[in-house]
Amino acid sequence: MSLPKIKFVSAMLIFGTIGLFVRWIDLPSSMIALVRGVIGSVFLLLVMAGSGRKLSWAAVRRNARWLIPSGIAIGINWILLFESYRYTTVSIATLCYYLAPVFVMALSPAILKEPLTARRVCCILAAFAGMLLISGLVPIGSDSAGNQAGDLLSSAAFSDTGRNTIGILLGIGAAAFYAGVMLMNKFLKEISSYDTTVIQLASAALILLPYTCLTENIGAVSWAWETAGLLIIIGVIHTGFAYWIYFSSMKDLPGQTIALLSYIDPATAILLSVFVLGETMNLTNVIGAVLILGAAMAGERRC
Repeated sequence: MSLPKIKFVSAMLIFGTIGLFVRWIDLPSSMIALVRGVIGSVFLLLVMAGSGRKLSWAAVRRNARWLIPSGIAIGINWILLFESYRYTTVSIATLCYYLAPVFVMALSPAILKEPLTARRVCCILAAFAGMLLISGLVPIGSDSAGNQAGDLLSSAAFSDTGRNTIGILLGIGAAAFYAGVMLMNKFLKEISSYDTTVIQLASAALILLPYTCLTENIGAVSWAWETAGLLIIIGVIHTGFAYWIYFSSMKDLPGQTIALLSYIDPATAILLSVFVLGETMNLTNVIGAVLILGAAMAGERRC
């Protein structure tokens, strides 16, 4: 395996573990997102300085109308995703989050003037069907048949339907905001991936700072050593380091390889959800997962 591919796969594996760490941090989601944005942007600035790169303020100014809103959307997206992890399983939250490429497919004709092909329509419908299945609104077969087929996968975890529904809605909201980021990034011109990411992370942190101060009692938060350590890991490893190896590898990999390897992220999150957190899925959820991830993957393929 080539070095760029190793770096990209490593980034996807790191991204896939973030749900696990967020579940272990006993802090409000906005505070976790704020710390992630601050540490991540500082780390990338240090990497750029160490490698002789300079932030191109001219490029930043040219693209500010898209960079700043996309950074704000990233901050909101993090809050919604981290909250989703608390209300439903990491696997279901991750699957909801991976509706983002499907949202982009659906909105591309209106925003990017791209044609909506028959294949993409099928992908959107398949993803919607998958969403209904993981939500539990459309069970497959009778209860007894479903129980028999899903004995090895079923679990009583998160059986509270209300909490699960809230978690799903939060995950879909996170996907919607991330789809907005993906669409806004399409309008960026002549700016490097490093400059884009630093400004977006910094913008996310700047918008999260007043929001967190207004909505959370920061003085009452207990800062245990374990919590501080996990926050540093999320900021340095899951954000700064992961984005660094992610972007440094992308320029040497073909688009189709990037699209295919990107699904290591949700696969890792689902496996960790099952084997580490014990958040197993029933048969209906598994079929829904296949539909969502399959639709997102097929939608990115070139004809």
